[in-house]
Amino acid sequence: MASNQSCLQEGKFSIPIQNLDQQATLELGENDFDYSKRSQWLRAAVLGANDGLVSTAALMLGVGAVKQDIKAMIITGFAGLVAGACSMAIGEFVSVYSQLDIEVAQAKREKKKVDGGGERKEGDEEEEKEGLPNPVQAASASALAFSVGAMVPLIAAAFIKDYRVRVGAVVSAVSLALVVFGCLGAALGRAPVTRAVIRVLFGGWLAMAITYGLTKLIGSSGLQ
Repeated sequence: MASNQSCLQEGKFSIPIQNLDQQATLELGENDFDYSKRSQWLRAAVLGANDGLVSTAALMLGVGAVKQDIKAMIITGFAGLVAGACSMAIGEFVSVYSQLDIEVAQAKREKKKVDGGGERKEGDEEEEKEGLPNPVQAASASALAFSVGAMVPLIAAAFIKDYRVRVGAVVSAVSLALVVFGCLGAALGRAPVTRAVIRVLFGGWLAMAITYGLTKLIGSSGLQ
């Protein structure tokens, strides 16, 4: 009787138990994914998109505060897109390259210590190379994200002749885009969505309000 139960346990239930073990292993592998590996390009992309949205919209609203001509707003926004994308790419490239130099120098110092005390595995060296920051990737992600973000206020204002409606469309479009980018960045990095959205949304509103208000103040003083 005991042997039959043993056979039943081994024969009948061994396959489901193995399946459960495999499923648990797969789930563990998915849950153990290191989302910090995305931090380099994700930070550059989110920063670039938010900067493109807010800075371009703020420039357009600032110019619109003293000059309601649609052509002036569009030209200002386009100039802000090109200048901002180039600036973000160059700044990100220089910054990440500096970080790369520091990490490579540190890796060389650690390699000398290991070579003096024992063998160094090839797998460890490959992992270190993969973990190093990529300046070109960060610069490209930042510039592309900035351009995508900057296109939102430009498209929102391009076909609206009425000044008040145009300003409202720019603010609304930028606000919606900030919410989307905030959710996207939080989802990719497995971070709290609500907190991320609130940060980028109120930060964008504040930047646009300050730019519009100060430019309006200077324009009303007769300097336009």
